[in-house]
Amino acid sequence: MTYPFYCLAAAFALTYLTKLPLTIAMAKEGESGYDNHNPREQQARLTGWGCRSLAAHQNSFEVTPVFAAAVITAYLFQADAYWSALWASIFLASRILYIILYIKDFPLMRSTVWTIGMASCIALFVLAA
Repeated sequence: MTYPFYCLAAAFALTYLTKLPLTIAMAKEGESGYDNHNPREQQARLTGWGCRSLAAHQNSFEVTPVFAAAVITAYLFQADAYWSALWASIFLASRILYIILYIKDFPLMRSTVWTIGMASCIALFVLAA
């Protein structure tokens, strides 16, 4: 397995790890704690960092398939290994930073980091061309 595929596996894991702060926020919400009977209704009531945790979690599900397509395309078209690894690393680092910035409520920096992550996906597609 090439390095970008390790980054892809880490990105998929990160998608589910973003559930951890959301779970903590849900456990602290209300008097009954985490509502496993109707978690989506409870998530809709979250505010502040809990709400932002949910948004970061959902965004991970939205962007990771784009990264997966970029990594697979770069691999199939035998893009340069060094540059593929570099752009995959940039994507992964941007996702980690994005989640932190989202939860901590730094919207401008978060959007900038999101753009860098998406640019790295585009770069992987360009490498494949």
